[in-house]
Amino acid sequence: MPALVLLGAQWGDEGKGKATDLLGGSVDYVVRYQGGNNAGHTVVVGDQKYALHLLPSGILSPGCTPVIGNGVVVDPSVLFSELNGLNDRGVDTSKLLISGNAHIITPYNVTVDKVTERFLGKRKIGTTGRGIGPTYADKINRVGIRIQDLYDESILTQKVEAALDGKNQLLTKVFNRRAIEVGQVVEELLGYADRLKPYVADTVLVLNQALEQDKVVLFEGGQGTLLDIDHGTYPFVTSSNPTAGGACTGAGVGPTKISRVIGILKAYTTRVGSGPFPTELFDEDGDALRRIGGERGVTTGRDRRCGWFDAVIARYATRVNGLTDFFLTKLDVLTGWEQIPVCVAYEIDGRRVEELPYSQTDFHHAKPVYEYLPGWSEDITKAKSFSDLPKNAQDYVKALEEMSGAPISAIGVGPGRDETIEVNSFL
Repeated sequence: MPALVLLGAQWGDEGKGKATDLLGGSVDYVVRYQGGNNAGHTVVVGDQKYALHLLPSGILSPGCTPVIGNGVVVDPSVLFSELNGLNDRGVDTSKLLISGNAHIITPYNVTVDKVTERFLGKRKIGTTGRGIGPTYADKINRVGIRIQDLYDESILTQKVEAALDGKNQLLTKVFNRRAIEVGQVVEELLGYADRLKPYVADTVLVLNQALEQDKVVLFEGGQGTLLDIDHGTYPFVTSSNPTAGGACTGAGVGPTKISRVIGILKAYTTRVGSGPFPTELFDEDGDALRRIGGERGVTTGRDRRCGWFDAVIARYATRVNGLTDFFLTKLDVLTGWEQIPVCVAYEIDGRRVEELPYSQTDFHHAKPVYEYLPGWSEDITKAKSFSDLPKNAQDYVKALEEMSGAPISAIGVGPGRDETIEVNSFL
């Protein structure tokens, strides 16, 4: 059963789009199974750069069917904007499938997200303000709007009324904002129905039938392991499950169908938003990583916080996801350092800790324990095989592989589609 899960093994922004695109020509379906337009992927094809926020990266691979699963939350206006942008650049988007059970990000979800985050002040989570969290909250509270609701105006109106009963009380009495009108929301949502309809499908059935027919299905996570609502650095996390288990619930495919789980690791570490980050750098090295690596959020436009590679996090990602392989990205960014620190453990209250602490308090106080590996100065962007890399770069990769607990099967040595070394095939 050739089903693969591809996910971020850090705090997101590891280069999942590049990895998915690399596999895109060899797979039949690429499925987004969680998150929304708070997750950005950058894919470079030739001299063309594509920034995707909601659409699966497989939409750029001819012959591949891109799927938005039931676990994703969809902002229709963002979806259509992305589709229009790709169509204008000659990309065929007609094969896209969207689950009718996926929840819609409504205008009031976006409003609640922004005013709540502003209200929190210094305690803010660092959300993108795109309504993702409130939409997932509505889903759990059973007042969410699903795509299939657009095709029954009576049900849609009842659901919007139920959702706004409480939200308008919050907006008017707590945040001193104007109440949102039910009719206005219903009219806006119904305006998306006709254009969405050709894409809407029973994706659970489609994907399971594809696997029964020995089609290759790639499940693509947004964000990263440390942003998982259950297994991440709570509360500074996303509102869904980017970890491997989320692929099963977010796409409706059983765990026995998954044959391989690939974790994407950056050769250093970054994160966007608030929350603990033990290896974060506040010096010229951090500035250099940010500048050379182009570390600016695809979706948010915010500068990413940068730090050295954290093997503790990598081991944790291997464990909670059951990783079978790693794809190491942006190795080229480290070219030029005489020594490269790697975090191998934490010091917490004078104790050496080699596994991720389960206590939020401990993790906030964790200080990195570094080992220093020799760097390299040679340009590696033209390397086509592992043996083409300088010895110190080879040793760095081997050290990260040993520390992280799973084989590194591919290495990114530049942003381009062809700037990748395949050590072992994922298929």
